[in-house]
Amino acid sequence: MPYDEALADRVRELLPGAREQSMFGGLGFLLPSGHMAVCVSGRNTGLLVRVEREDAETLSAVDGVEPMEMGGRASRTWLVVAPGLLGEDDDLEAWVRRGESVAAALPPKE
Repeated sequence: MPYDEALADRVRELLPGAREQSMFGGLGFLLPSGHMAVCVSGRNTGLLVRVEREDAETLSAVDGVEPMEMGGRASRTWLVVAPGLLGEDDDLEAWVRRGESVAAALPPKE
């Protein structure tokens, strides 16, 4: 299933300098440093958001937020945020800014 184009457009407005790349069957938004901040899910399940490891457990306790799973393993630094939590612009922006902040703190990729 393709990713949500309307959600991708909303993320584009929030991250105008980001490079877009197909990832995880969706559309990833990479900062100039080369690190992905968020990804619009290709399964139309919402937004994948990069988070600090120490915040992941607390954030995933929110109804509609869960760790991203790959290969049967739950990620400690990526969360899936359900579409229902992204309806308001302020809510989406808070998640995007969280992912942007975490990605921006990482050393640039070479």
